[in-house]
Amino acid sequence: MRIWKRMLLIVLVVIAATAGYYGYSFYQFAQNIQEPNVFTPPVDGGAATKAAEIPQWDGKDRVNILLMGVDRRGMKNNGLPRSDSMMLVSIDPVSKRYDLFSILRDTYVDIPGNGSSRINSAIVDGGPELAMKTVSQFTGLPVDRYVITDFEGFKALIDSVGGVELDVEKNMYYHDPTDKGVYDINLKKGVQQLDGNKALQYVRFRHDATSDYTRTERQRKLLAAVADQMKKGTTLIQLPSILKEVTPYIQTNIGTMDMLKLSSLGLNLNTQSPGKYQLPPMGMFRESHRAGSVLVPDVDQVQSFIQETLQPATEPTGATVEDPSTSSTPQ
Repeated sequence: MRIWKRMLLIVLVVIAATAGYYGYSFYQFAQNIQEPNVFTPPVDGGAATKAAEIPQWDGKDRVNILLMGVDRRGMKNNGLPRSDSMMLVSIDPVSKRYDLFSILRDTYVDIPGNGSSRINSAIVDGGPELAMKTVSQFTGLPVDRYVITDFEGFKALIDSVGGVELDVEKNMYYHDPTDKGVYDINLKKGVQQLDGNKALQYVRFRHDATSDYTRTERQRKLLAAVADQMKKGTTLIQLPSILKEVTPYIQTNIGTMDMLKLSSLGLNLNTQSPGKYQLPPMGMFRESHRAGSVLVPDVDQVQSFIQETLQPATEPTGATVEDPSTSSTPQ
């Protein structure tokens, strides 16, 4: 009996130590990524809201988070990064469902206080804060939380989870004249395990008939695969090392307590059937050459589409919801 008591004590100590280690790792991660790791606002403005300034999420209402991938290549003296991709993730904690909305970067919208321009210029004009305001005004959804990463951060995330298995739908090749070929794209068709470098190539490729339309579709596809990968037991065991690897490349204004709630919710999210959509959808914009080649959306139509999309799902469990318009070639 004494032996069993000692064994139980040892087990409890190990569990407590492990929980403490994971908790400390998460706390450090949450604190560090609230620093300006990726985007340093200029002295004359552009600062984003801080975690302390955002009402704490109650864990019950829908939460909308703006995900931004930026290109920091060639930046000097804390210059402003170029926005390479924008995606809005809308999470319903009640139904345990999340929806991904890829925003085409050539979407021509009103940028509050800066006139009309491509939506991806908002972060350059006023940092994450202005980007959130712009997306909120465009979509009609309240957006006050953001996450930013860059090319290197994206690669680090994929590598830290051991890569992701994906079906590359066709051969992809592109020579990038910058950076001495570091960001060249060379992928072969077929199911394969993509490391960080290959995954970045996959989501960056846009040299096909539908350009940014199919590129954003690939981004949604990969992000859904990563979300599913993160729920696997082996990945959760690696969590402390994953957090350590990606910390230098991520910036957010999501507070520590909200991160804990979102992390807990993330383990229960249905990652097999996320809604995946393009904004603006086909038929809800017109092409224009007023500022280069841009897409002028019908904002009222877009917002109605979003509201209808976020209504409680009625489709069978396990069905993948995809915006049917994304499969069409633009006219």
